[in-house]
Amino acid sequence: MTWLIFGILSAFFEAVKDVLGKQNLKKSDEYVVAWSFSFFSVIFLIPWVFYTGIPTLNSQFWLALLIGGSINAVTALLYIKAIKLSDLSLTLPMVALTPLFMLVTSPLIVGEYPKLFDYIGILLIVAGSYLLNIKEKSKGYLAPFKALLDEPGPKLMLIVALLWSIAANCDKIGVTNSYPIFWVFSLFGTMSVLLLPVLLHKTSNPGRQILKQLPMLAAMGFINATGIIFQMQALTLTFVVRVIAIKRTSVLMGVLFGHFIFKEKDIQERLLGAGIMILGVLFISL
Repeated sequence: MTWLIFGILSAFFEAVKDVLGKQNLKKSDEYVVAWSFSFFSVIFLIPWVFYTGIPTLNSQFWLALLIGGSINAVTALLYIKAIKLSDLSLTLPMVALTPLFMLVTSPLIVGEYPKLFDYIGILLIVAGSYLLNIKEKSKGYLAPFKALLDEPGPKLMLIVALLWSIAANCDKIGVTNSYPIFWVFSLFGTMSVLLLPVLLHKTSNPGRQILKQLPMLAAMGFINATGIIFQMQALTLTFVVRVIAIKRTSVLMGVLFGHFIFKEKDIQERLLGAGIMILGVLFISL
């Protein structure tokens, strides 16, 4: 069950990265934060790559890097913007829908097919997302879903979840055609290059913002790289949908962090909804 330990560690570091991202957004815009967590992840990984060396790379690796790097560059911006616009406790649970989308994308991309428990998990994830806004039920049975879509953060995070269901399968292909640390290094290197022109175009004097927030931005990159390494190690040991399902337990941690650190309200209903979504995720991982 080594993959399970790696998956839980990945979830923990993901939740901590979200907190650091939310804190950084108080003094920097989303373009600075998105580029910085990619760039500083690369900086942290350079010594590891020098130590482990560069593997022989084939066409599958390069195709996975092209697709996965492009998708992750887009999702980095959407993700950071989502947690900027709405509460962590309302926004982060939407990423738990990634395994739901992967029940379609994984068979098509890597040939991994769902089982009975996977479908039970789907129902629980949908039920949990409904409970995130159960207070809206008095306006009609579909009101909780409409409330989620009325919030800009969850709406963006729903797009992120869909795109990640494709990118996670690219990770599987990339890791199996290289090795975990080199794939993470290549992925975030590609994201940094793609996000740089966006940063320079959208942000006035980005260097000044980065220097002012350097310790916090660098810490976010370090935490992000550490969590992703655990995720990629786990991908070498089991099905990709299981790894991503366990990683989505970061949702529950994020809801708690949102309440205790950022004093977000409606914690009871959001915690109940997030918990049921996580239960669904765990069924998918069985």
